[in-house]
Amino acid sequence: MPPRTPRTPRTPRTPRPRRLTPALFLLVPLALLASACGASSSASTSGSGSSGRTDGKGSVTLDVGDQKGGSEALLRASGELDDLGYRIKWSTFTSGPPLLEAVNAKAVDIGGVGNTPPVFAAGAGSKVTVVAASHGDSSAEAILVPPDSPLTKAPQLKGKSVAVAQGSSAHFQLVASLRKAGLTLSDVKVKYLQPADALAAFTSGKVDAWAVWDPYTSQVLTAKQGRVLTDGRGVVNGLNFQVAAPSALSDAKKSAAIADYLKRLRRAEKWVVAHPEAWAKVWAKDTGLPYEVALAAVKRSYGTRITVAVDKDVVASEQAIADTFAELDLIPRRIDFARYTDTRFNEGLPPSTTEPRTVKESSS
Repeated sequence: MPPRTPRTPRTPRTPRPRRLTPALFLLVPLALLASACGASSSASTSGSGSSGRTDGKGSVTLDVGDQKGGSEALLRASGELDDLGYRIKWSTFTSGPPLLEAVNAKAVDIGGVGNTPPVFAAGAGSKVTVVAASHGDSSAEAILVPPDSPLTKAPQLKGKSVAVAQGSSAHFQLVASLRKAGLTLSDVKVKYLQPADALAAFTSGKVDAWAVWDPYTSQVLTAKQGRVLTDGRGVVNGLNFQVAAPSALSDAKKSAAIADYLKRLRRAEKWVVAHPEAWAKVWAKDTGLPYEVALAAVKRSYGTRITVAVDKDVVASEQAIADTFAELDLIPRRIDFARYTDTRFNEGLPPSTTEPRTVKESSS
């Protein structure tokens, strides 16, 4: 069944029950959100960008690719779309891969994705350039098991079935976690399932474990349908990227607009840290997430992000992911990730080794 066409952000009337039982929590359609992290993380990644609204004024238009509950919602909630001296035309995509296809086709100037789509795009020879990076706490990159599972540590996964979205950030997290436990992918029964199918398999007991990311992690934990066996801290890089089209970077006016856009995103990230509850309300409304899940995800991962320099450590970390996927024949060729980065917007940014932020309680 093809995915539903995403609705325009901030739809005024979104029915949502006051209280959701655990079963209803697990039926929330999160594919549009979670797909940011995967190479093919939604039920379908063939969906192209849908036309959204336009903000700002001026002769320069920046075409920005986004995902549901992403940059547009964040910038609007934090007031960072005010006083734009250029126009932003928003396009909403179901996942990172088609967004980067649009960047490659020059239909989008810049867009935000997780740590894996740029590797796959580079492996396919796409013309994409990473211009900004942010990272947060990696605890939401987790391998989950049912509450009553006898498994208590990662080495016990040997011979067990594990659901994961192929080519996603969770796929790399699974590989890395198994290596840390002295295992390989061949030691487990990997079930390549997209999140919606994996969720059903996990809650029905058809798989022993599920490698996944937020907001799915928060969704399962909030509904008390699972617990964390091991997480990504010290295993994965927790990076997210803004990826631009080389043609936009070579245009002086668009490059200046991109610089301003990235500064607004940084300020918006700081706003989330100071106002986690306010952002969770906006995020829940924009995506259909229950507020409790949205707030948990903000505090666990999304609200901890900090913009960092696209430096040698970022490149080295992504190179390790690229090499791993090349070894697994999930990308067709080895790549030099440094060739797909641009450091011109690094000025004033902390190194990528800077610790993620801590989200504080707020009554706003």
